[in-house]
Amino acid sequence: MTALVLGPLLRHVGERTATVWVETDRPCRVLVRAENVEAVADTFTLHGHHFALVEVGGLAPGARVPYQVELNGARVWPEEGSAFPASQLRTLDPSGTLRVSFGSCRRSPDREGKHGFDTLSALAHHLVRPDATWPDILLMVGDQVYADELDPAMREIVRARRGGHGSNIREVGIPANLSHDTPAKALVGNDTSGSTGFQEAKPSEACPDDEIADFEEYTHLYKLAWREDPAVRWLLSTVPTLTVFDDHDIRDDWNTSYAWRQQMWALPWWRDRIVGGISSYWVYQHLGNLSPEGRLADAVYAAAREVSASGGDSGKLVDEFAERADREPVTAHWSYAHEWGGTRLVVVDSRCSRLLTPDRRGMLDDEEFDWLDRQFQGDVDHLLVASSLPYLLTPAIHHAESWNEAVAEGAWGARAANVGEKIRQAADLEHWAAFERSFREVANDIVAVARGERGSAPATVAFLSGDVHYSYLARVTSPDVTSEVVQVVCSPLRNPLPSKYQWANRVACARGVGVPFRWLARMARVPRPPLRWRVTDGPWFDNAIATVELTGRDSRVRWQSPTAATELTQVSMVSLTR
Repeated sequence: MTALVLGPLLRHVGERTATVWVETDRPCRVLVRAENVEAVADTFTLHGHHFALVEVGGLAPGARVPYQVELNGARVWPEEGSAFPASQLRTLDPSGTLRVSFGSCRRSPDREGKHGFDTLSALAHHLVRPDATWPDILLMVGDQVYADELDPAMREIVRARRGGHGSNIREVGIPANLSHDTPAKALVGNDTSGSTGFQEAKPSEACPDDEIADFEEYTHLYKLAWREDPAVRWLLSTVPTLTVFDDHDIRDDWNTSYAWRQQMWALPWWRDRIVGGISSYWVYQHLGNLSPEGRLADAVYAAAREVSASGGDSGKLVDEFAERADREPVTAHWSYAHEWGGTRLVVVDSRCSRLLTPDRRGMLDDEEFDWLDRQFQGDVDHLLVASSLPYLLTPAIHHAESWNEAVAEGAWGARAANVGEKIRQAADLEHWAAFERSFREVANDIVAVARGERGSAPATVAFLSGDVHYSYLARVTSPDVTSEVVQVVCSPLRNPLPSKYQWANRVACARGVGVPFRWLARMARVPRPPLRWRVTDGPWFDNAIATVELTGRDSRVRWQSPTAATELTQVSMVSLTR
């Protein structure tokens, strides 16, 4: 019998449409049935794995419709004996309140209990209560998986697959028939279809044991993150979810600088790692972010389905796309935007689309920035801009990063530039502040929107971000604008900051601490930022999820933290419109 490997995941939804994503253990026809509506899709094959995205139409706005999934005519979801209610297709109602819950940085599984309670699991248990208020969208803004900091369960899988002396795949919780196991050799890549031409690596060239090597190992990483906890699996099946990647989805400090890229591409195992990371992101995360129209326009998706329809494996095709996307970012587009009633959500890829050459440096390449510039328009009640990296850091850290960028780019000479690059990589100084020109260009656009120069000014322009492993609210204080311009940060979902770093960041959030760092930036000839802002709420360091609630022209944000495995407690509630 055909089985579900992963999913179902409820991904993009509109007013009348919903997308269900699944991975299955063999090629099949997937049917999603909900009351009088049903939709089907055939799987497509990628490196011996089988995926489908089923587009369900004909739903009512604000629908809450239980659904089931059938594979080749046999029901596989809901599972028998589940402790959770039936999963639902939940469409959007633009006439009501819109609730967008978001967060980032989730370590899962955590069998050693090092990272605290899982916020997503606690949220799932919270939602089964009859008085619970549900989010309309769950937005995960980076580090959905950690490909460079493997937990013991994933290290066991890696050791077994690469021929070590660890336990076999079945013993660590992944069914043996899903392992696509390899001979006992260290491999740079493992294409089970034989289509990519990857070569076996010499032992000295093998990827480190504490890092993901290729697409196949990424598939196990996603299974552990999204399947091991039944509560999280149910949550993702019934709350519409959107995502964007950050560095740990690929590797810490991904695309920090041109020098970093040169260093990584010199490693013999890096090609298969970056190709596996991007191709797995494409199928596990990116495709579900798109509207049905967006997927219809995706040439790689169309080509992969065409290859599979003729009995082939699309691994070579998708890998070639992934390598181009890394080497030539202009060839891929990961950002996306959706509009629901009076709210526009713009999700920005601030990792893969960076412009990093010996002569130029930008958070986004030219084409990506042109796209973003077109999204910065008014005539909505609320403009939400999701970036995995906070656009507005605490002023002290912002000025420190802008100083470091100037020094690393030669403001104090070649010797200081080398030191600056080492500091940049060691201290993770690679946020928007470290791309000063990009920061300034976005600031100019946001001010234009908030002054009503690009259509009527929204009530709020809110940046939604994670990454830094603590939560806070910052407000722009100048220049004078009509809109409230804010930065809302929520991080981590499950990966708290060590105590010594918590202390340092508390100090950095204090008023006045940024002044000496601004002087330092001026000494490196960094222009004064076009915005001024301050942290007004936080920081909070517990695992957390934030929810932005939008009703008409009103907006507020609530942070909640898990105080037990099944409990969420409110940390703070703040109005964004004053």
